[in-house]
Amino acid sequence: MTLYRHVRGVGRPLVALHGWGMNSAVWEPLLAGLAEHFQVTVIELPGHGGSPPAVTADLGLWAQMCLDAAPPQAHWIGWSLGGQVAMQAALAAPARFTGLSLLASTPSFVQRPDWPDAMAARVFDQFAGALAADPATTLMRFLGLQVKGAEHARETLRLLREEIGLRPPATLDGLTQGLELLAATDLCDRLGDIDCPTHWLFGSRDTLVPVGVSERIRSILAGASIDIIDGAGHAPFLSHPYECLERLLDVAV
Repeated sequence: MTLYRHVRGVGRPLVALHGWGMNSAVWEPLLAGLAEHFQVTVIELPGHGGSPPAVTADLGLWAQMCLDAAPPQAHWIGWSLGGQVAMQAALAAPARFTGLSLLASTPSFVQRPDWPDAMAARVFDQFAGALAADPATTLMRFLGLQVKGAEHARETLRLLREEIGLRPPATLDGLTQGLELLAATDLCDRLGDIDCPTHWLFGSRDTLVPVGVSERIRSILAGASIDIIDGAGHAPFLSHPYECLERLLDVAV
């Protein structure tokens, strides 16, 4: 199965992976700026946008499908679930990575005994149950959670809705598998095995990936570059595109 991708710009290779329930259109606010410096390959995750679903919810499989659609070597940007897929890809094929930028992402979205800065498992299970009962309403609720408490929340929510509407909607298989991955993925013990420079960018008001994750990352990866966008929620590149682009270019160019 071949994932949907499109390429824009000329320069060193860069790959961008979106998050759960989204598609490649969310990158539009950054794409022109990135394409001035890079040849950007934007890939849609399995079962999202124009990509076919995977046969199963397996992070290694999703990562391999993205590697198959990516250039031989590149700097990767992963947002939210896309960040977890990018981390797994970097662990599986380290020679393919010149660097890794992780936007509002985390090695574990669900709380675990050694990873408290995350969503409670009970809350996550309720969300997954709601998806099975009413996928459309649950996806709209998730869009709201991404901007909750952030600056420019109303404008960012409008932009999110407009951008994802430019591409085909995620399939129920893609949404279901993606939630299964978010619930099951725990890369905390493997962060130190990522063999390329990493850049982590968090929103100070993110309600899905608490900013406290940044301190956990700093304690595990002494050489990691960490930025926090003040006032941003879970989609900092939409609410604060100029700040986000500047910080991405600082580490990737």
